[in-house]
Amino acid sequence: MDVFGVMIGLVLLFGIATLVLAVVGTVKAAKAVAAKVEKHEANARRAVETATLKAKTYTKIGPPAQIANVRLKLRTSLDGTRQVLEGGVAQDGQLGESLALLTRLDAHAAELDGELRVLEREPDTARIAAKLPELRERAERITHAAETMRWAAQDRMHRFADDELSRLSQECESEAGALRHWDTAGGASGAAPAPGAAAGAGAAPGTASGAARAGLTDGRGRPSAEDLLGLADPLAKLAQRLRKPSTGPSAG
Repeated sequence: MDVFGVMIGLVLLFGIATLVLAVVGTVKAAKAVAAKVEKHEANARRAVETATLKAKTYTKIGPPAQIANVRLKLRTSLDGTRQVLEGGVAQDGQLGESLALLTRLDAHAAELDGELRVLEREPDTARIAAKLPELRERAERITHAAETMRWAAQDRMHRFADDELSRLSQECESEAGALRHWDTAGGASGAAPAPGAAAGAGAAPGTASGAARAGLTDGRGRPSAEDLLGLADPLAKLAQRLRKPSTGPSAG
């Protein structure tokens, strides 16, 4: 009975743990989906605002058009810099520091954009004329800082790409040289005598001597009877003695 109760308790604990894990996973998935939806909404809202600012620069005149132009340049510069940095941070970790600086710069830009939005609704033209130069100067400073980081990041990525291309070109040239090694090997083998030719050349003297030794197979090289009996050398010596001129008394 106790064992049965323990088993039931373990099953209940396992079920509770599974339920908790399912709930936690569902909450995390919901948060991830909500964050993604919020990001898409923010991007869509920003795209609509950018399109509205572009329209105002063409349809408005006077201070409203100037304010819309300043806001558009500020937004475009920050968006372009963020795209460049986020696109290259995966290959270059140092761009993460630039992204952190851009985040701080974006906070100043958001504050400035809020002031420009308030000034855009200002009915007093004199107030707009007094405040707009100061706000434009701040916007230019933020824009210059963002563009400086963007251009530096682009130059950095271009330099890294050139270095990588140079290394890759050298490796390709080395591999091409290794693939063409058969040219050098072929030239060396062409300068040296072929193995078959060398064997034939070396066998030529041997062939001649072999032909002389293989007299049993041809009619010209058959051994004589003296050679077979071992009398060739004594007979030759006797012939040489007989050819010598006699110097005895009978010569006179």
